[in-house]
Amino acid sequence: MTVVDLPAVPRVLIAEADPWSRDLLEQVLLHVRCDARLDLCADGRQALELLSEHPYDLVIADWELPGVDGLGLLRSVRQRRRNPVLPFILMSSRNDSASVREVLPLAPTAYLTKPLNMEGLTQRLQDLLLSAGQTVSCDVPALAPGMTLSTFLERRRELADGAPLLTDVQLAVKRSLNPNGLDLKLLEEEVRTDPQITAVLIAAANSASQHLGDTVQTVSQALHRLGTGQSMNLILGLALKRSANLSDPCLADYAERYWKLSLHTAEYGRTLARLLDLDQERCYCAGMLHRLGDLALLRCLQEWIQAGGALDKLEEVGEALAEFGAAYGSALRTRWRLPLELRELIAAVYQLGGGVYSREALVMNLAAQLARLTEHEGVEELAKSRTARLLKIGLPELMRLRKS
Repeated sequence: MTVVDLPAVPRVLIAEADPWSRDLLEQVLLHVRCDARLDLCADGRQALELLSEHPYDLVIADWELPGVDGLGLLRSVRQRRRNPVLPFILMSSRNDSASVREVLPLAPTAYLTKPLNMEGLTQRLQDLLLSAGQTVSCDVPALAPGMTLSTFLERRRELADGAPLLTDVQLAVKRSLNPNGLDLKLLEEEVRTDPQITAVLIAAANSASQHLGDTVQTVSQALHRLGTGQSMNLILGLALKRSANLSDPCLADYAERYWKLSLHTAEYGRTLARLLDLDQERCYCAGMLHRLGDLALLRCLQEWIQAGGALDKLEEVGEALAEFGAAYGSALRTRWRLPLELRELIAAVYQLGGGVYSREALVMNLAAQLARLTEHEGVEELAKSRTARLLKIGLPELMRLRKS
């Protein structure tokens, strides 16, 4: 099939079981053709049903699909003898010669091994979906008539893409590269202070497709489970999403304040954990993630502005954060299936429930109280608090923490 055979608006089927890889493919494709009509599915049987219902211009499928695998899907497509041939990109973690020989008779348009080479994938998609020199621009969808901010935010709550990026991911990856490839330790240092990257890496490392034992609860654990290629792809993919970076100065200022509060809570949590011989990195991640909902809400407020909505920066932003911030955080942590143990530490940042508390939960509660102190407030009252007494952290230790 040549490029000129493509319709003005191509329809593409993406069949990928892992939700994070599926989302990454969606973002890369929309980056190339923002106007494309996409159908996404997680298993081969559903892909076959969609293929029988719609005429597609491109199929992207993973070999390791449940139900009917990607090779079976490709075989079914080729048996239909469509003219011209339907472009089909098959992906797999198999790079052995036997697998390649098995695929070649079915004539895939491309056989890509995982982790994907993002530049190579982008070039393939451009060749398939764009004419030479063609560019496609898409306007942000306008708001429905009569849409109110409250209704907009309520509808976006279960669909929000998370927090805006506070890290230049292109620069972070570039600085972590060396002649031998990506250095995960350097990459960790670059991205560990970004709440969105922290949450996505941990969520992706715990997805069903990984199924590799213990729960991942820190950035370091996530990077090592995902590996260099997948980690880099996920991080770079985040930058392709709409509103990944806040351009509105007022919203960016709010984000900066919430990020600093998250960072201070994380640092206090790590220092207290080290002092008490507890898991420092779990406490650090819990602190970094506790304002994820507020940051996600700010990103949605920017989407509201870009879609043509009006916003009183001084009043409505604060009201929206108060009304929706906590709900956005809860929805994201649940939808992304962040580990329960980590979510319990995040909850402890806000308050301690009834019953028995872990020492790490107490650490996070105390860390949050320290982070919220203004520069004019002392730690004397905090030293008398129930949390400090349970941890046996006295005034001298708190004063040293405050000065560090």
